[in-house]
Amino acid sequence: MEIVIVNEAKDKSIYRFKKDYEVIMEKTLKLLNRNMNSSMSVIFVSPEAIHEINREYRGIDRPTDVISFALQDDMSNVFLEEEQEELGDIFINVQAIRDQAKEYGHSIRREACFLYCHGLLHLLGYDHMNEEDEKEMFGLQDVILDEMVKR
Repeated sequence: MEIVIVNEAKDKSIYRFKKDYEVIMEKTLKLLNRNMNSSMSVIFVSPEAIHEINREYRGIDRPTDVISFALQDDMSNVFLEEEQEELGDIFINVQAIRDQAKEYGHSIRREACFLYCHGLLHLLGYDHMNEEDEKEMFGLQDVILDEMVKR
């Protein structure tokens, strides 16, 4: 298991979440019976950068909190070494972590872990485009996070 952290936002506080992300990744992969030898990147970006990504790749002209790019969607770009599964990239808006923690009345740690878990589930093929899928995905998020980091 490997998580590569890229700090494009130049925010030193994000490094404190790496251990939490490793625990979440391990718990999620075990829960879903997925390849434990998986890797991914988490890129922390500014609101302006995620706005640009959202506009360019999703056609939505506003910032968002998290965007995932799963490599499984296009297996032609995947490089496998010793059966390692490259899941893809999660882009997290560092300002959204702070703003949404305040808005939802929970800790910055909870919000950072929620956004990461949400992005990870997207990398693993989960979505919330309809009510049934949303219920399944958000239920998994609760199972993964609630014991580890309280709301």
